[in-house]
Amino acid sequence: MEYAKNILETIGNTPLVKINKLVQEIPGLVLAKYETFNPGNSVKDRMALTMIEDAEADGRLKPGGTIIEGTSGNTGMGLALAAIVKGYKCIFVLADKQSKEKCDILKAVGAEVVICPTAVEPDDPRSYYSVSKRLSQETPNSWYVNQYDNPSNTKAHYQSTGPEIWKQTDGKITHFVVGVGTGGTISGVGKYLKEKNPNIKIWGIDTYGSVFKKYHETGIFDENEIYPYVTEGIGEDILPENVDFDII
Repeated sequence: MEYAKNILETIGNTPLVKINKLVQEIPGLVLAKYETFNPGNSVKDRMALTMIEDAEADGRLKPGGTIIEGTSGNTGMGLALAAIVKGYKCIFVLADKQSKEKCDILKAVGAEVVICPTAVEPDDPRSYYSVSKRLSQETPNSWYVNQYDNPSNTKAHYQSTGPEIWKQTDGKITHFVVGVGTGGTISGVGKYLKEKNPNIKIWGIDTYGSVFKKYHETGIFDENEIYPYVTEGIGEDILPENVDFDII
């Protein structure tokens, strides 16, 4: 019989789907990597599992521990699925701009959800970065994931997403376009593809109110570029260590 031993074994190997009507005026084949086929409905399942497995391997995450993370929702879902299988508790900290549906589904899979204000500085004690760190210090037997600076984030996409795309396109891919948030997807996939073919273009999508575009173009971290925005999942008001600007 052929079957997955648990839901985590269904992560990855998502299909490429041709985009038709939206790109009729583009002289080329445009394909979408359909990451909603992952069990947690996003690309974040990949790095969530890798970060947990690496933390288990080096002892940062111990049996019966509590996983703590600031998330826009998708990473939280990936972490929660793995936590269910592996027997961990979860506390997720979300900004108040995230949809009610994301909060509700995280609660439905057993996570505790803490809501923080969006319109505060990253180092403000009320920000979801600060609250996540504080909770990890206050909670016994806990592990603070820190997806922004955790190298296992980029590693997951270097080891899985990148090779899948290269194989599925028979090495004919010329451009990789993806939103930039933590930087793990664009950096991991970009690194792998560039090693296969240095001529492949890696394009990151940012949002107004985020610092990435200007920093990439000028090397200047401009706080005047930062303001609240409603886009979920991409853009940041910090520079995560996972964003490799040399690849983009």
